[in-house]
Amino acid sequence: MNPAIITLLLLSLGLGTIITMTSSHWLLAWAGLEMNTLAIIPIISKQHHPRATEAATKYFLAQATASALILLSSSTNAWKTGQWDISQLSTPEATVMLTFALAMKLGLAPMHFWVPEVLQGSTLTTAMIISTWQKLAPTSLLLLTINNLNSTTLITLGLLSTLLGGWLGLNQTQTRKIMAFSSIAHMGWLFTALSINPNISLITLIIYLLLTTTMFSMLMSTASKTLLDLGTTPSLTPTLLATSMLTLMSLGGIPPLTGFMPKWLILTELAPALPTISCLLALSTLPSLFFYLRMSQMTTLALPPKTTLMKHKWRFKTHMSYATPTIILSALLLPITPLMVNIN
Repeated sequence: MNPAIITLLLLSLGLGTIITMTSSHWLLAWAGLEMNTLAIIPIISKQHHPRATEAATKYFLAQATASALILLSSSTNAWKTGQWDISQLSTPEATVMLTFALAMKLGLAPMHFWVPEVLQGSTLTTAMIISTWQKLAPTSLLLLTINNLNSTTLITLGLLSTLLGGWLGLNQTQTRKIMAFSSIAHMGWLFTALSINPNISLITLIIYLLLTTTMFSMLMSTASKTLLDLGTTPSLTPTLLATSMLTLMSLGGIPPLTGFMPKWLILTELAPALPTISCLLALSTLPSLFFYLRMSQMTTLALPPKTTLMKHKWRFKTHMSYATPTIILSALLLPITPLMVNIN
């Protein structure tokens, strides 16, 4: 793709998100979401491959349906209250429609079917953008309307997403699909946090973005698209893949690492009021932890088949300089949990 065109698309992508995050009128927020969607579609389909075209089509259909629901909910609210202000969303039917629309944009269950297919049909870089940057605009709308959202709906969608995100990722061998189901599960934790405390949901979002960016950086630096690729790269990048195990364990929520922080805060707040839901949420992390452990086993514990004696290997040498700081942050932020909670 022409550098000028890709620069224009990326600028439009960033501008659409910023417009949505800073708007107070529903039509302006909808326009920002549409600009965001129309900018990412050519980026997804730039490979000129049928799988990329299919992914772009599925992404467009899902996002267009969600945007239509957002327009319908805001119009219904304006019809009954006379207000187009985002913070004045008060009618129950408009609130429920908006919740499901934003859940579809974020890829929560049961509207999650587009996420693994779109990520699998995209490049690793595009998949990282969809899994990280594209979550900001819908989440900002959720935070702006948090006082009017139905907590029962949020908890139900969150619990269903964490359960399905873990179970559906068990049989996957493609790293992009594994990261897709990881995203679905983490968005479930985000919705659960929204029903409790907006400050905890903001911490959950920040840590999810940090961990996902780190994991995609490792996958891009090693060009690993399948678990088999992960098993053949340790001989070339032993240090990077050894430290990436920390990121995988942090994604799974192992206690000494950063990823344990949001789960700890959410369960601490939720357990006194809803112990059964808290227990199910805690158990839902076990399937996710299984496929994170499987990826760790492929990268650090399994021996590569046999190091070739050829001078020129089929895989390029990689550089881990840009991935090292994010790996450190994704593993060692747990001690500053009290500071993050107090700041937010």
